Amino acid sequence: MGLNGTPRFEAGLIKAVLFDLDGTLLDTIADLAAAANLMRNELGLADLPLARISSFVGKGADVLVHRTMTDDADGQLEAAAFKTARASFDRHYTEQNGLTAQPYPGVLEGLEKLRAAGLPMACVTNKPQAFTDPLLERQGLSRYFEHVLGGDALARKKPDPMPLLHLAGLFGLAPAHCLMVGDSVNDAQAARAAGMPVLLVPYGYNEGLDVAGIDSDGIVSSLEQAALMVCSSK
Repeated sequence: MGLNGTPRFEAGLIKAVLFDLDGTLLDTIADLAAAANLMRNELGLADLPLARISSFVGKGADVLVHRTMTDDADGQLEAAAFKTARASFDRHYTEQNGLTAQPYPGVLEGLEKLRAAGLPMACVTNKPQAFTDPLLERQGLSRYFEHVLGGDALARKKPDPMPLLHLAGLFGLAPAHCLMVGDSVNDAQAARAAGMPVLLVPYGYNEGLDVAGIDSDGIVSSLEQAALMVCSSK
């Protein structure tokens, strides 16, 4: 399915919706980049361009720190250097988290439509729980979600299916009756492994890749469009 197309799943079977956070619900890259560059500066390195840091986002804070400190998508710091860098990033991101973040167009409209239709929702992200909860609260989004699962809440994070399966269990639903909405290959792979349908938005981060090349059940222009697809069958 392309933009504004028909999803490759039966919308009437969807009983709950799961959302990724960074790049799906909220545009957080400016805050993440500010914290990453403050970390680099503190440790004697120059700033990286925002677009470069954007391509490093998606697999959680640990990977972001390794990537931004080495300026390499596959870069790995030594253990001691990583510990120092991660502590610096956490300190700076605690201050930057939510300062400039904004919901993408259609997010609030989509969440309102789903809530009005009586569909329970969850947020599942690779962002650490300690950053996720205050960010959703500051943006006024926490009220929409029955469950919020950060990247360090369980033993494994996306693209592993564990977080999605855990949430389906909390809702008391089979994975096939939940819909994952995200912006990246991590969301799509987690959903596929969980046996859960997945829609992707084209405006997120996705480590610099084009979502059109990812195996999913469709690309939607906004969360409002995703909501309309699901709610049309209710």
